[in-house]
Amino acid sequence: MTKVITYGTFDLFHAGHYRLLERAKALGDYLIVGVTTESFDKARGKLNVVDSLVTRMENVKKTGFADEIIIEESVGQKFSDIKKYGIDIFTVGSDWRGKFDYLNDYCKVVYLERTKDISSTMLREKQRSIQRVGIIGTGRIAGRFVQEIKSVSGVEGQSVYNPHIESAKRFAATWDMTHCDNLQDFLNGVDLVYVASPHETHYEYSKAAIEAGKHVICEKPMALKKSHAEELFDMAKNKGVYFFEGIKTAYCPGFHKLIGVACSGRIGAIRNIEACFTKLENPNTRELTDVNYGGSFLELGSYVLLPMLKIFGAEYEDLRFESIWGDNGLDLFTKTSFRFSHGIATATCGLGVKSEGRLLIAGTKGYIVVGAPWWKTEYFEVHYEDPDKIEKYTESFLGYGLRYEISDFLSQLGKEKNDFKLTRSESVAMAGIMEKFLEEKHSLHRLDRFLR
Repeated sequence: MTKVITYGTFDLFHAGHYRLLERAKALGDYLIVGVTTESFDKARGKLNVVDSLVTRMENVKKTGFADEIIIEESVGQKFSDIKKYGIDIFTVGSDWRGKFDYLNDYCKVVYLERTKDISSTMLREKQRSIQRVGIIGTGRIAGRFVQEIKSVSGVEGQSVYNPHIESAKRFAATWDMTHCDNLQDFLNGVDLVYVASPHETHYEYSKAAIEAGKHVICEKPMALKKSHAEELFDMAKNKGVYFFEGIKTAYCPGFHKLIGVACSGRIGAIRNIEACFTKLENPNTRELTDVNYGGSFLELGSYVLLPMLKIFGAEYEDLRFESIWGDNGLDLFTKTSFRFSHGIATATCGLGVKSEGRLLIAGTKGYIVVGAPWWKTEYFEVHYEDPDKIEKYTESFLGYGLRYEISDFLSQLGKEKNDFKLTRSESVAMAGIMEKFLEEKHSLHRLDRFLR
């Protein structure tokens, strides 16, 4: 007898799950299915699980493929189960390819190609929508987004679009997705669009998706003009779809805790914020070669603007930019200074100059300091006049952090609207600041060419 084992959450049971179990059963004579507990899912970073363990196990049972169903509840259990049950074949979906190669020392490992189109009838007791995600763009962040989807229940990576067809084909092959050569065909086949294309295309792609009645998560900066941002939000409201900006930091548990502590009165009235994010980027990358839409501020500015807009609000009294420019006219380092009605703030970012990447929030009773990378907030300290009085806070940050914004977006689709983590006014303000930066940049370069 050939014994086969597979594992999964099996939440919102659908045709893809059914096909995986069907093919797993076909690999041998006896199939054991491990269903994860809620606590284990949470510990391994799986978010937004809807169905109870009992419901998920019952759905697996109803397929008729499982000869035995067990519960997976701890790290390392797969190895123990293989030994305990005398397993010959371990199998999971191809989206985990390579992850479990280490088990080849104990049994045969088989990765099953997943069902790419889950638009067929869902096999579940209650009718719930699994969001088919389409991705526009094929860069690094798009690949990370696909990986993070696996950690959120209720979404499935479906299709990719890029006007550069060969790039789309390579991306689709890498991540086991379909690709479309035509934008309208792409939009027709998905429910939720993630816009991860170059900055200057965010507005047009988001607009096309909203017009097609699709929900949209748009990478930062979602627009380079304030009027464009306002237009997109208004369009989404009129179309009855959700639209928000994907600044992952805003949705991460650690940053959310940080803002809560800062605004709790523990450090008194907040009067100064200093946020810095720098990295030394390869000079041949798009960020430092796209003379129109590259540079430090367009790439990193959204992160450093976030804390001050969250705390001081979207209305500022004064704004000044100071930049160090490269030979091609792109900013290698930019410092943005703000004056608000009740405080001042400095947002610093750089791709060609390295500085200490920390976040400092100063109040009348104390201050909060978060070391780099504060944009992935896992640890911060509250300090007071008494140097021996230090409060320490920790929080988890899993994967690339994109799973948090995906999960938050799904909660909004479920009518649990909680857009306080990143509001419309904050995103619109960011677009307006981006617009002012580009205006000053172009004006400065025009003056420079005139003087020459």
